[in-house]
Amino acid sequence: MTKAPFDPAAATAATPAAGAPAITAPEAVVTRSQWSDVWRQFRRHRGAMVALVLFVSVILFVSVGPLLWRIDPTYVDIRARNQGFSLAHPLGTDQLGRDLLARLMAGGQVSIAVGLTAMIIAILLGSLIGILSGFFRRLDAPLMRMTELFLALPLLPLLLLMVTLFREPLSQNFGSAFGIFLLIVTAIGATSWMQAARIVRGEVLGLKEREFILAARSIGTPSHRMILRHILPNVLSPIMVAATLGIATAIITESALSFLGLGFPPDFPTWGRLLFDAVDQMVLYPWRVIFPGVLISLTVLCVNYIGDGLRDAMDPRIRGR
Repeated sequence: MTKAPFDPAAATAATPAAGAPAITAPEAVVTRSQWSDVWRQFRRHRGAMVALVLFVSVILFVSVGPLLWRIDPTYVDIRARNQGFSLAHPLGTDQLGRDLLARLMAGGQVSIAVGLTAMIIAILLGSLIGILSGFFRRLDAPLMRMTELFLALPLLPLLLLMVTLFREPLSQNFGSAFGIFLLIVTAIGATSWMQAARIVRGEVLGLKEREFILAARSIGTPSHRMILRHILPNVLSPIMVAATLGIATAIITESALSFLGLGFPPDFPTWGRLLFDAVDQMVLYPWRVIFPGVLISLTVLCVNYIGDGLRDAMDPRIRGR
């Protein structure tokens, strides 16, 4: 085995010159996920962060509060009716002697549950119609005409009609409380999907002309696979923003139905039902209207600010700054 001849030129070229920086291995590139960038941008929105803290506080108040304040919100004590603030009843009692603090907590659970459930129904229905309308050209015209028809219908009178027609059958088949809950969330969800459908359709119309969709179509990828793997992940951002705003709309709608006396039964407290029960004695006992009204307004305002923060955080033009 013979050694290769020594080459002075090659040795000089391989040896770094005096004072020259040494060549080191490339440093590892720090990568950040999309959701970390979204959270970083969301934290810059001060209003959204304050709203998130307040919304979490409301959730803890209605979920953890009943575990600490163990008073039945439906317990009637006529001897303690129309009481003011006291240690036994920090927010007073109503005309039947029921504790208002306990009823606020129980009512918040029902109102927020209605908002979340109705939002899920509306988002699922709106996303499905929006994706089908934007991806399949032959379905675009009939689905959009149906969407415009629902947008033209007056929402509150339609809900009042639906509740009036189906209240008794559902109450007999599923029970009074659960039947009304099922009816209200279905009615609100079935009449609140139009905005989400139009937003998703606009996003899909832009996405299906992108290069990766054209490449997937050129290799014969089935439509359902393109929708699930390429279209749906790229429209999650507007869907999440529409979902946050849908919670606020559902809470306001349920409160309006309960305030009109067509919501849940009297022994099933919601924030809107508390307003309905207190409006006749608003002059004598104004705090009965103030507390549920403040909680409704605070929750809706917080959800709207969170939606604004998510919209800004999920905008790639803003997130890239």
